[in-house]
Amino acid sequence: MNTPHRNMLGEPPRIRRLSEAAANRIAAGEVVERPASAVKELVENAIDAGAGRIEVALADGGKTLIRVADDGIGIPEDQLALAFERHATSKIDGSDLVNIASFGFRGEALPSIGAVAKVRLTSRAVGADGAWEIAVGAGEIGRPRPAARGQGTTVEVRDLFSATPARLKFLRTERAEMQAASETLRRLAMAEPGIGFVLRDVTGGGEGRALMSLAPETGNAMEARLARIDRVLGQGFAGNALAIEAEREGVRLTGFAGLPAAARGAAVHQYLFVNDRPVRDKLLAGALRAAYGDFIARDRHPAAVLWIDLAPERVDVNVHPAKAEVRFRESGVVRGLVISALRHALAEAGHRGIATLTDAALGAFRPAAPAPRMGWSGGEWRPPAPDLLAAGHAMQAPAAASPAGFAEAPGLSARAEAPQADEPTAFPLGAARAQIHENYILAQTDRGMVIVDQHAAHERLVYERLKRQMEADGVRRQGLLIPEIVDLGGGASPVIDHADILETLGLVIEPFGEGAVCVREVPAMLGDCDVAGLVRDVADEIADGGAAGGLRARLDAVLSRMACHGSVRSGRRLSVAEMNALLREMEATPGAATCNHGRPTSVTLSLSEIERLFGRR
Repeated sequence: MNTPHRNMLGEPPRIRRLSEAAANRIAAGEVVERPASAVKELVENAIDAGAGRIEVALADGGKTLIRVADDGIGIPEDQLALAFERHATSKIDGSDLVNIASFGFRGEALPSIGAVAKVRLTSRAVGADGAWEIAVGAGEIGRPRPAARGQGTTVEVRDLFSATPARLKFLRTERAEMQAASETLRRLAMAEPGIGFVLRDVTGGGEGRALMSLAPETGNAMEARLARIDRVLGQGFAGNALAIEAEREGVRLTGFAGLPAAARGAAVHQYLFVNDRPVRDKLLAGALRAAYGDFIARDRHPAAVLWIDLAPERVDVNVHPAKAEVRFRESGVVRGLVISALRHALAEAGHRGIATLTDAALGAFRPAAPAPRMGWSGGEWRPPAPDLLAAGHAMQAPAAASPAGFAEAPGLSARAEAPQADEPTAFPLGAARAQIHENYILAQTDRGMVIVDQHAAHERLVYERLKRQMEADGVRRQGLLIPEIVDLGGGASPVIDHADILETLGLVIEPFGEGAVCVREVPAMLGDCDVAGLVRDVADEIADGGAAGGLRARLDAVLSRMACHGSVRSGRRLSVAEMNALLREMEATPGAATCNHGRPTSVTLSLSEIERLFGRR
């Protein structure tokens, strides 16, 4: 058992003031966790100095060398030593700690880094006759001396944590540290598209190799940001994203939000900025998650690059030592703005699918191998090769002779439909032409074709109908001719506890002995559904959700489970009229590009892409 430390006389230890070096090392532990932390602090200082170009060089992932050079306004010779004093800064005067408009206002980065590493700072201030440099090692500040450099500042950090070797054990591999520093620089580069950024790996000496090279972007704010995003994340992001622009009560939201079908397995492509400051804020991340709650599965994460701009006094950026989190004065306004703006944009996106799905579809097509010679030739039937017969591809001769007569192979299913005269192909999802494998609808558009997953699409449509009914006057119900008893075991109690809520969703249940429920009514929209399967799925959803999330989120989750039972099942044949009705409702339904689980409902192939497959382009 741990006991409070006491001296030999049994008295509590005396309180003593730590040395300046020890205080700086403690501060360094808060601000500088790894090489990426030092890169962040030094680059932010360069941005605050008005730099137009910033070059970062790292050796061994930043463990042995971090060099940040900029062309900013520089530091005068008489202020070089002061730059390494704790709580010394040129960015605030100390009278206003609320109206913060710069990055590194805390004045602890340089002294913190200098306390645990060897630092050399070389700077030439704007209008100065020459440059000066100063060296700091283990907290000891040297004297400034003349140096050679153009306008700007270079900070060189060697042997990070050499003064605290125990910290070195907590660093990861050089590759991992380089990736972390690169990610830090990417976030800062997206925050400041008007600045050029270069990242080099100089392990082994020399100029090294460039890992990132970004020229300054031009144009208005949105154009510059989109151009920078394209260069940092690749054009695949912008091609699958929606432009966001909204404002509420003096808070402005801009940026780009990825389509639901472009969601990822981890939240690695979520970039959030508050007054151009990169942050990892729980409030904003939660709002982003809530906005996509209806469109993606629980284990998927949306991709987004969003900027929030508001008056500096309405946000506290000093709640985290590394300034990674912020606190909003009116958090409800900010959260509501993010959720409503994103949901509105996603609803307006309608049936729009993602470009990468089309690329994947194109990649799935391969030129077919030469077909075996079979069919009617010279008045006789030529059967397929023996190896095809052995593989189960036996074919039957057609009833009448035909030069191109081929029988349908067993197990395959495809039905061509005659076009409806009143169903033009000018609709976004076109006109239905065929159904294959009783699950996929092929539709023709003016510019190509669309493949629709009928079950996934109808699942979204049923879900949206159920939500509309619930919001109006509750989901309409139909009574069962014979009530059904469903044994849920230990899951019965939570379902019974939610009986009142489930009734508003169209599901009427009551207790029936131990571990079972009696189902008397189900949502009318579900038709002749599997009642036992429906109740078990609802029980699973209630158990999964628990008390997490708001009531509305839990209601939507239960409705989503119900919708799956009321949708067109795979294997059901649809008439051309039914297929076209499904396409038209998809075009009018918010979020129809994905099902309730985040899977895509359609893939579009343009005519030019189809022609490329056949070598016509």
